[in-house]
Amino acid sequence: MSNDGVNAGRRRFLVAATSVVGAAGAVGAAVPFVGSWFPSAKAKAAGAPVKVNVSKIEPGQQMVAEWRGQPVFIVRRTEEILSNLVKIEGQLADFDSKASEQPSYVDPKTRSIKPEVLLLVGLCTHLGCAPSFRPEVAPADLGAEWVGGYFCPCHGSRYDLAGRVYKAQPAPLNLPVPPHTYESDDVIIIGVDQEQA
Repeated sequence: MSNDGVNAGRRRFLVAATSVVGAAGAVGAAVPFVGSWFPSAKAKAAGAPVKVNVSKIEPGQQMVAEWRGQPVFIVRRTEEILSNLVKIEGQLADFDSKASEQPSYVDPKTRSIKPEVLLLVGLCTHLGCAPSFRPEVAPADLGAEWVGGYFCPCHGSRYDLAGRVYKAQPAPLNLPVPPHTYESDDVIIIGVDQEQA
């Protein structure tokens, strides 16, 4: 007696079952691979523009927004703060912002579209620490010459309230001004250039 009929049927079944399982495994491996070609929602959001309502910032105060995983300092400057910016120009390394990162549509001295509202990327240009907001004038720990600004606690770099770095500091450049535009008087879109809006 021959077993060829039984073995051939088994072989066909095993070959078919193995093929189906192999194909399912290949699809299971391919789906995440193909999915990795497209950015996740989190990755898209990391580079997406951010809308910020600045209406609740009191004069002389700061709020912090997040854009691309970085802090963005937003300050509502007073007339006193703006007048102090001119007084200290001789103490600054780049008072007219020629060497620093900022959009072409911001004023190089106030470093803003509207003088009363300042936006800065809140990372020290030395080693990336977050500078402290120090708006008070002549505090004991910063000296009588201090008219308000940012102080980096890591290595002592000092910036004025336009984000301009003082001379002889560890930080080589002014704090960057991110691209931004005004959607309305109180709503700013960070990450969209005013020229392209």
